[in-house]
Amino acid sequence: MQDPHRRIVVAADMESYSKRNNVLQYRAQSAFRQIMDDAASVVGLRRVDWQIQQGGDGELAILPASASERAVAGRLAPVADQLLREYNQGLAPEARVRLRLAVHQGLVHLEGANGFPGDAVIDTCRLVDSPQVKRALRDFPDANVALVVSDSLYRDVIEHYRDLRPDQFARVRAEIPEKNFSAAAWIYVPGENAAHAGSEFPPEVGDSSTPEAVTGAPTVVPPAPVGQTFSGVVTHAPAQFGNHNTMRNSHG
Repeated sequence: MQDPHRRIVVAADMESYSKRNNVLQYRAQSAFRQIMDDAASVVGLRRVDWQIQQGGDGELAILPASASERAVAGRLAPVADQLLREYNQGLAPEARVRLRLAVHQGLVHLEGANGFPGDAVIDTCRLVDSPQVKRALRDFPDANVALVVSDSLYRDVIEHYRDLRPDQFARVRAEIPEKNFSAAAWIYVPGENAAHAGSEFPPEVGDSSTPEAVTGAPTVVPPAPVGQTFSGVVTHAPAQFGNHNTMRNSHG
């Protein structure tokens, strides 16, 4: 077994993909691929260097060591939102492409026999599938992208470099109880203020790390009650993402 590498991990998933007919699935896949390619190019990321595990409704990507955490966490989502806004203009609701994006970082084994072993990969897939980020798209029906970043990336990148306004992130506890997953995370919706959206979680009092403590802006902070459950959660197994388990290193 080779040593693991610390990498940025990105998961992307399309909203309501399985509700589309075959033709709309085909079109959505083409649009998704083009949007991700173009958005990465705009922010200075080389998609040909990404190791990608594809699924019909999205992808899991391990980025190269040279990839900028600032570009991925702070710039990719707004550009993807703008490109999707142009693509979706005039389309029927069932044909629109809306994305959930999750960004995390950690140790990853790049030579797994059936994917990319590593907790960072599992956690990223859980984040993109969490009810909280799915709800963000429902709360903002005019939005095209909902971004969720791990707590560590928020503190290392968002708070310091402010390509995105920290006070417009909602701090949540992403929970998938049946997968024993629970983690602090931060949700951002381009063009909206996710921190002002309603939540099932009350504000946490006395947390000096929240945007409320720093800027006076309201924020959404869990902790969630033990044993809380959510209905309608779609999850994936740890070693698999999306509808297929194929990997590619380039566009070919």
